[in-house]
Amino acid sequence: MADRKAGLAQGLTVIIAGFLPILAIVSMFPAIPAIIGHFAPSDPAAGLKVPSMVTAPGLTIALVAMFAGLMVDRFGRRSLLLISTFFYGIVGTAPFFLDNLDAIYASRLLLGLCEAVILTTVNTLIADYWPEEGRRKWLALQGLVGPALSSLMIFFAGTMTAWRWNGIFLLYLLALPIWLAMLRWMFEPASDATARAMLGIDEKDDGNFPWSAMLGIAGLTLFSSAIYYVFIVNGATVWQELGISDPQSIGQITALPTLFILAGASLFWLLGSRGVASPVLIAIFLGFLGAGLAVMGLTRGWQGMILGMALQQTGAGMAIPTLIAWAQSQLPFQHRGRGMGIWTATFFFGQFSSPLLVGLLRGALGTMQGAFLVAGIVSAIGAMLLLVVLSGSARKAAV
Repeated sequence: MADRKAGLAQGLTVIIAGFLPILAIVSMFPAIPAIIGHFAPSDPAAGLKVPSMVTAPGLTIALVAMFAGLMVDRFGRRSLLLISTFFYGIVGTAPFFLDNLDAIYASRLLLGLCEAVILTTVNTLIADYWPEEGRRKWLALQGLVGPALSSLMIFFAGTMTAWRWNGIFLLYLLALPIWLAMLRWMFEPASDATARAMLGIDEKDDGNFPWSAMLGIAGLTLFSSAIYYVFIVNGATVWQELGISDPQSIGQITALPTLFILAGASLFWLLGSRGVASPVLIAIFLGFLGAGLAVMGLTRGWQGMILGMALQQTGAGMAIPTLIAWAQSQLPFQHRGRGMGIWTATFFFGQFSSPLLVGLLRGALGTMQGAFLVAGIVSAIGAMLLLVVLSGSARKAAV
């Protein structure tokens, strides 16, 4: 397989496969009331269990992604991706045939195990298949395709939920044609050591895992993820504090600013193609996220919320592809699976910790807007500190 080169078929398969873990979250939200309504008569705790069941895969991902990365490096990329994608379709569809909430919850935890392997393997393969320019292209396309597919799946999710309370789980059968595409087009990559040597890039690999670089990647990813999820989890509460609580009205008002996530993905590609370093891009998206959160924290009307959302969504569109590209560039082939596993784990720990931290801020300050303002300031400070560190490193390198 050493002479094979990745092309359009591999790229499209990778970015569509990378959407599967997103599908596990976005497709479920329209179905939450129907699932609660079905189980509430027999289970008084359904109102708490069902939302937790929806996010349960994220907890599993955070716990096992690092171990998934070790498996990817030891047993290979293609075989693990095929196994995890096949069982994603089986386990994801299982709740359609179950009528016990605890059993469904358990199946969602198993789904998270499949997702951890899929996420880790897909992010590893993007780095294995393409050099830096190709990585930027496919990560940017992933950032553009994801929101479009999310909107499409939410539409189908509503229709299937109207048909049957657990009809939503049939959407997970989409994993099976994706599995067939993987079987046809995905191949096990060869080590990139030869290509790097030809390009004059010295990895200086001594067989040891690059822990010093990984700790920096993990720390900045955890911080960025916690900021990234502030609006995603708590945005509706800010709208309520502004006196707008009707879901239809919120949906109509926010339709335009949510498109700015596409602008962020495009900005990632544009700046990256012009040679802007990944750490600088991280500072830029933290600046956008911070500015957006701060505006939403200070506004007194829907106009300010739209401006804040436009800024925040631009940063959100840059965030994930920038973080992945940065992590990939720091990891040699033989440690890339393990490294991307750690990256995935820390990103989802950020998802888990964000609502807890925001809840503490809200309790201390009295309002969600106050919590948004503080989170925005912290994000902006993080961006400035990162630029200061980069400036200092550049001066030392010039001496």
